[in-house]
Amino acid sequence: MNESSDYYVYVYIDPRNYEEFYYGEGRMNRKDSHLGDKKESRKTARINKIHKAGLKPIVRVIAKNLTQREALLVEKTLIWKLGRNLTNESTGHFVDNFRSHDDLYRELYGFDYQNGIYYFNVNEHNGGSWVDCKKYGFLSAWGSKIFGEQIQSFHEGDVVMAYLSRKGYVGVGVITERAVMAKKFMVNGKKLSELDLVSKRVMEQNADDTEKSAYLVKVAWKATCDAHEAKWIKSKKLFTSQMAKASLQNQRETIDFVSSAFKINIENLLKKDKVIQVNQK
Repeated sequence: MNESSDYYVYVYIDPRNYEEFYYGEGRMNRKDSHLGDKKESRKTARINKIHKAGLKPIVRVIAKNLTQREALLVEKTLIWKLGRNLTNESTGHFVDNFRSHDDLYRELYGFDYQNGIYYFNVNEHNGGSWVDCKKYGFLSAWGSKIFGEQIQSFHEGDVVMAYLSRKGYVGVGVITERAVMAKKFMVNGKKLSELDLVSKRVMEQNADDTEKSAYLVKVAWKATCDAHEAKWIKSKKLFTSQMAKASLQNQRETIDFVSSAFKINIENLLKKDKVIQVNQK
């Protein structure tokens, strides 16, 4: 049986200033039902004020011939867009599909990004040190704007597979914080200058240049090995890249190989069931 398409979306407009103050969905005479509503709410309070002024709310249908699901979605979209000026209570159908207005200043998991599995080139030939990365829980990139942008694009919860140039894969971890410039990076309350680093270049190279400075991202390592134990088999078509970061979304063979080599289920490290809290700060 076909779903009924006799639903509509309507709006209540204040005739005193022509402000839209309520959106709803329904069928038949639903749009007029609020005019005699006795329940205490912001909506009925406004309707009562309009009546006391000797006027009536302007009620108009703005979308018609909809299924109930379509009407609910249109209604929710309008409520989200003009929510601050409405008397609607923003709950019910589709509420979890919309973000809070107060969260527009930041990226939200599930809305603006999804966590993924990524390749990262440690690149000791450019002055990096896997020993430092492994010991202090970070990855670093510097020398160009594009490398800085790549490491800054990691999100908390991303899974990273560290590759040591010309050797193989040396670690699997989860990003715990967004990348920052080297001079702002801290490990247990200590600056890089206070750490016993093998490579000092990470904190000295163009330290004040926002494009060429080293950027470091914090990593909780789940499995690692020393450089001489790097995981690699020449006969396999394993993924590598000269770039600092690359997605491994379509690199099934590489993910399976590294998972087996480190005896860890890499895909289980992704928080696929992470709850999207859209209405909480």
